[in-house]
This record gives sequence, C-alpha cells and structure tokens, in this order.
Amino acid sequence: MTSPQAASDKLLLPSMMCADFGCLRNEVSALEAAGVDGFHLDLMDGNFVPNYGMGLQDIAWICANASVPCDVHMMAEQPGRYVSMFAELGARVIYVHPEADPHVARTLATIRELGVKAGIAINPGTSFAAVEPVLPLCDYVLAMTVNPGFAGQRWLDFVNPKLEQLVEASHAGSNDYEVVVDGNCSPERIAQASAMGVKGFVLGTAGLFGHGDYATTIQQLREL
Repeated sequence: MTSPQAASDKLLLPSMMCADFGCLRNEVSALEAAGVDGFHLDLMDGNFVPNYGMGLQDIAWICANASVPCDVHMMAEQPGRYVSMFAELGARVIYVHPEADPHVARTLATIRELGVKAGIAINPGTSFAAVEPVLPLCDYVLAMTVNPGFAGQRWLDFVNPKLEQLVEASHAGSNDYEVVVDGNCSPERIAQASAMGVKGFVLGTAGLFGHGDYATTIQQLREL
C-alpha cells in the first residue's frame, strides 16, 4: 500500500464509512488531492459486529475509481468465503479477523495467492500470543484500539502494550509486516503511536472528518 509520499512516512488512510455519501465522488477526489495514502473500506455483516458498514456497491465503486490503493476490513463471519470477490473488485489489502475465522491461516494464504496483500485485524481483547503464529503470513496487522463496529469510540489504553509487541515483532525473524492502528486516531494518539513505531493510521471522526479542510488536516497529521 506504500505510496511515494509515504515511503518513509506515515500511512494515512481515511475510513470511508465516515465520508459524506451524498457526494462520494467529490469526497474521493478531495481526499486524494489532500495526499492520503489509501482508502479504508469497512464491511460489516451485522453478525460478527452488531452493525452494518459500507455496502458492496460503495466498496466496488471506490475500488474502481480511486487512484490510491484501497483496503477492505472484513468484520464478518467466515471471511474466507468472500476474499476472492474483494480481490476481483480491486482491493489491494484484505483484512480478516481471527476471531471470526477458525481457519485464518488458510484464509491469509489464500489472500496472498490472489495477488493481494494479506492483513489480520485484531480486536482489543485478542492477545499478541493468540496471533503470533500467523504473523509470518501477514503483510499488515490492523490493531483495533476500539471495539470494532462503530465510529466515535474512545481509545482503549490497555491495547498500548500489544501495539509495542506488534511493532517489535514486525520485522523480526520470518515476520515482515507493517502495523496499522484503527480506532480514535486523534492527533494526540497518532503522535503517541508513531513514537512506538506504528506505521499506519485509519482516520475517522477523531482525526479527519469534521475537522475542516482535508489538505490542511492531512499535512498537520504528517508533521506530528
């Protein structure tokens, strides 16, 4: 997912479920012009999480029209059934939850076989030890600092030690992944996690949407 402007910098990834769907084309264009590194697209099934996220048509449209990479965060049971569909739609990274997939190692391997970057998304209550065996199969690790399913939640501080563990292990041994944080990514939290070595940040209402001009906001976040 690394873009030219982010080669040695943060990955700033707007969560498009927070965008204004009344003018989605304008939102995509404005965010790209502001210099974002990709779009984060949330899929929720109303089962794994008690909410519904973006529609399939919305995800398909953004993947087809964006000039930056798109990732799909599958908050859904048995995600292995659907990874090929999202690969065909043009997702460059697909995240799946181990809590929703009893065969997550197979699913991660399948994602890579499809020519897509494989990511694992980890709930706040899921330990580092629980996912450590499959980290060599990951290109990205999406660490949830809120419970998945809803925007506007507070950062859960008990996740911080796990972030440090994930960063420490990210390029050790057979691991080679980048750590991305999803949940309440305010400027203060981005500065804190950047100091830990976190690479990417999913931007929602805490750090991007509703904070004025996108270009100014993105530039300020890069300078943290």
